[in-house]
Amino acid sequence: VQLQASGGGLVQAGGSLRLSCTASGRSISNYVVGWFRQAPGKEREFVAAISWSGGSTNYADSVKGRFTISRDNAKNTVYLQMNSLKPDDTAVYYCAARYLRYVDNYDPAKYGYWGQGTLVTVSS
Repeated sequence: VQLQASGGGLVQAGGSLRLSCTASGRSISNYVVGWFRQAPGKEREFVAAISWSGGSTNYADSVKGRFTISRDNAKNTVYLQMNSLKPDDTAVYYCAARYLRYVDNYDPAKYGYWGQGTLVTVSS
């Protein structure tokens, strides 16, 4: 499965963005999808994940209550709605997919498929 992340951009602190992760090549309906981010000079970190059905989600503590992950399997797309953005949210955001298993979703090594990343810049 190929993943394409989009929707990044420049936004002021307190603003919102919605990222999209669109899959091609096969249906994403049987895949867990996660969002990760990597800021300059830092390691890639977990942001959020959603189960194949959309019935389960989990978030990093740093984004809980501000970000929402959702999916539309009919459109083969997973979204990350980001509200109340902070300068610390500035990073390249990546989406990733793994087949079915909804465990250890915070670990990037568990994901076999990655998109190319989209840059989010939050100005103060």
